[in-house]
Amino acid sequence: MSVRSEYLMSLAGIDLTGKSESELLALYTELLNSGMHGLCFSPYLDGQEPGTQLSEEQIRRRINIIKPHTQWVRSFSCTEGNEMIPKIAKEKGMKTLVGAWLGKYKSINDKEIAGLIEVAKAGHADIVAVGNEVLYREDLTEDELLAYIHEVKEALPGIQVGYVDAYYEFGNRPKVTEACDVILANCYPFWEGCSMEHSYLYMKDMYNRAFRAGNGKKVIITETGWPNVGEKFHGAEPSTENALKYFINTQAWSKEEDIDIFYFSSFDESWKTDDEGDVGAYWGIWDKNEKLKFAK
Repeated sequence: MSVRSEYLMSLAGIDLTGKSESELLALYTELLNSGMHGLCFSPYLDGQEPGTQLSEEQIRRRINIIKPHTQWVRSFSCTEGNEMIPKIAKEKGMKTLVGAWLGKYKSINDKEIAGLIEVAKAGHADIVAVGNEVLYREDLTEDELLAYIHEVKEALPGIQVGYVDAYYEFGNRPKVTEACDVILANCYPFWEGCSMEHSYLYMKDMYNRAFRAGNGKKVIITETGWPNVGEKFHGAEPSTENALKYFINTQAWSKEEDIDIFYFSSFDESWKTDDEGDVGAYWGIWDKNEKLKFAK
């Protein structure tokens, strides 16, 4: 192991209290440039939203921006141009976690599942995710979700199949957990109102709860992050300093304990304010204009 790698790994859980913004930025930059396990891909340009047909050009441009910084890319849908994301990522030598976006409408779900199977059969998916937080949103029943999971597993032998939801759902839904080859857990201390001071230990506890629920199955953190702008959410406060600290703790822990984490997110996306309020638009490492937000 290189001296640099040992240094980066030694950062996990360090006390960042009292460090200046310039010191935090130096640590942040070092970790970003050393490479992450994975990034959640944000395809939508300003003025676009789900329902917009994505262009190949915008996907290629954004994949090229993130490629030096991540090994894996996570996509969320297999329709409306999103199906091009894993294909282009694979062309660039990256690995892919490919999702089908499921909701309340069967006709849309069927298209997503068909698209997911097509993408995977073309060799563009390393892991597939059948749905994202549909139980949390109560868009599908457990039985409906299980039917989709089994359909995909039958169609894609040899490919790991999972379902993405909040970490605690895997303890609450043993049938779903059993059906998954891999546990795909979203872990957001921010959305549970956790202060920055306690967020690192809380994130680790979230992971450990999912791990215990999985009974030995591999757990991947499919989303975690911290916004840099917006209103305070209980004890969780968006700020540049907190976004830097959270990234540093997350990435250093990922390297130290070999935890697979997909950071949320790659680019700011303005459309997210409809569901999440003002903080929704500020989760990216790059801003909506594809500029690195925190640069030395």
